[in-house]
Amino acid sequence: MDIEAIREYCLSLPATTEKIQWGADLVFKVGGKMYAALVLDDRKLGQLSFKSTPEGFAELIEREGVEPAAYAARYHWVTVEVPHTLREDEIRSLLRAAYEIISAGLPKKVQASITRQTKARLVAGKRRRKKRSG
Repeated sequence: MDIEAIREYCLSLPATTEKIQWGADLVFKVGGKMYAALVLDDRKLGQLSFKSTPEGFAELIEREGVEPAAYAARYHWVTVEVPHTLREDEIRSLLRAAYEIISAGLPKKVQASITRQTKARLVAGKRRRKKRSG
């Protein structure tokens, strides 16, 4: 899975924002909290880090090409050295899980706001589709 595919997938998740941080890392957040990051400069281009569960962390770091994330391993973050180490469907699943872990830890008001935004976007999409077909 390449950088653009990862970016598109993350941005498809409700209320996800992106921001360049720490020089050249593309960071994906929900409710202002980071759930994944991609390195964009030549030092480690395409390196992907994301949040995991304690169990998932233990399993993932046993795999070749996956290691504990620098400075964040104690929070169960992993780094995939080369995103192609994992299958595309697996990366999507792990990114979705990271998103859900962070979303679940957000304050209830923020979660409710994200739910409202998501519902409004779905309704607007249905209206656009109906208009085109009608």
